[in-house]
Amino acid sequence: MISNIKNIFDKYNKISFMKYIITGSSGQLAKAFIKKFKELNYDFVAPNKQELDITDKYKVEKIFLEYTPNIFINCAAYNNVEFAEQDNSRAILTNKTAVLNLVEIAKKYNTKLIHFSSDYVFDGTKGSLYTEEDKTNPLNEYGKSKLAGEQEALKYNNSLVCRLSWVIGEGQQNFLYKLSGWLKNNKTIKVSYDEVSVPCFTFDIVDVIIKTLENNLVGLYHLTNSGKASRYELAKEFVRLNSCDNEILPVPMASFSSKVKRPLVTAMSNKKISQELNITIPSWQESLKKYIELIKNRIS
Repeated sequence: MISNIKNIFDKYNKISFMKYIITGSSGQLAKAFIKKFKELNYDFVAPNKQELDITDKYKVEKIFLEYTPNIFINCAAYNNVEFAEQDNSRAILTNKTAVLNLVEIAKKYNTKLIHFSSDYVFDGTKGSLYTEEDKTNPLNEYGKSKLAGEQEALKYNNSLVCRLSWVIGEGQQNFLYKLSGWLKNNKTIKVSYDEVSVPCFTFDIVDVIIKTLENNLVGLYHLTNSGKASRYELAKEFVRLNSCDNEILPVPMASFSSKVKRPLVTAMSNKKISQELNITIPSWQESLKKYIELIKNRIS
C-alpha cells in the first residue's frame, strides 16, 4: 500500500517538475492544457503564433534554446477542411512540414513530442470502431495532411501521437458552439444522422495526456471519450440538457452542400489507451453534461 502511494507520488512529482511548451495557444485544446497546467502549477509557456510559428524551423529551435523544454505539446493544426480541398498547401505546411520541423528539433534536444491527429485519416467504411491497427485511407486533402503529419511524428521514438475526433472545448471552433448559435435563430435545425464519430472533450483529453506522461507512453493511440454518436444524437442530447424547445430534424449528410468528400462513420475505439493506463475514459454523455455546466458558469 505504502509502496503504491510512493510510486504514484513519484510519477506525479516527476512530470510536475518538467518544462512544457504548448503550441496553438488560441485553439480550444491548447486553452484546456493552459487552464489545467495553471491549476497544477506546471512550468510551461504557450507562445502565440507570432512568437512561435511552427512552420518556421528557426523560430522552433530558438524557443527550444531559450526554454529547454522536456515536453513539447503540439496543439497547432490547420483544420479548415473546405479550404484545404481548394488549396492544400497551407494544410501540408502546418500539418506535415511543421511536424517534421518539430521532430528534427525535438530529437536534437532530446525532448518528448506530443502530437494530435484526426479520425479523418480513415475512410469511414469499416462499419465498427476503428482501432490503431486499422488501415488508413483519407478521403480529402485535410485527412491526407493529418496522416502525413502523424507519420512524420511516429518516426521519432520519443513521440506520442493521439488521434482525436469531434473536439469540443471552451471555444468557438466546435460543433456545439455553432449549434448554440443556430438554436438562437432557428426553431428547426437540420442535423446529419449518418455522420457518426465520438465527441471528444478537451478536459478529458488533457487529463488522459497527463496520465500518459506519468506512464511514459509513446507511439500511436486513439484518445476519445467512450461511446459514439451521430451529429443528430449529439445535437438532440445537447438540446435536451439545455431544455430547449427547438426541433432537431435528422437528415443525411449528403443533403448539405459541400465540395469535400467526408467519411461517414469514423468512431474510434479508446480500448488500447484505456487498458495501458488502467483507466475508464468518461462517456461523451457524461462529459457533455460537464461541458454544459462549464459553459454556463463561464457565462454567468
